[in-house]
Amino acid sequence: MADIKSLDDLKSAVGNATPAAAPAAIVRVAVRDKLGRSYATGKRKDAVARVWIKPGSGKVTVNGKTMAEYFARPVLQMILRQPFTVAGVEGQFDVMATVAGGGLSGQAGAVKHGVSKALQLYEPSLRPALKAAGFLTRDSRVVERKKYGKAKARKSFQFSKR
Repeated sequence: MADIKSLDDLKSAVGNATPAAAPAAIVRVAVRDKLGRSYATGKRKDAVARVWIKPGSGKVTVNGKTMAEYFARPVLQMILRQPFTVAGVEGQFDVMATVAGGGLSGQAGAVKHGVSKALQLYEPSLRPALKAAGFLTRDSRVVERKKYGKAKARKSFQFSKR
């Protein structure tokens, strides 16, 4: 390297240097199959959902049933609609999902995760909104295992002095 004796020498040396390994911007491309669908797997607790999305009228099918049949509680239906609301594409995509494991709440979260991932694969421009809302991150919280000598994971049996 050149002899640098002053601050001006340092500025000129840095100004002339070319960045060798400038990080290139990641260019995301749409991932679709030959039928024009995007596929993603969503997970939550013990539930695993396989989700396909394609352009349509907003029909959601879960395990061969409509969303209203499978997820009867309005809260669970709201959870499924959140990714579309955040991305601003309500009623533009049809969803076909198969989900197994866990309970209804975990299954709704798994389908939501899968829909979010499939949306960003179908249309990469939706990724920032879904990422900011936290829908692309897998919620890793699971039930803690039961320990021996305990009634549940942490609960102890009733203590008696005698």
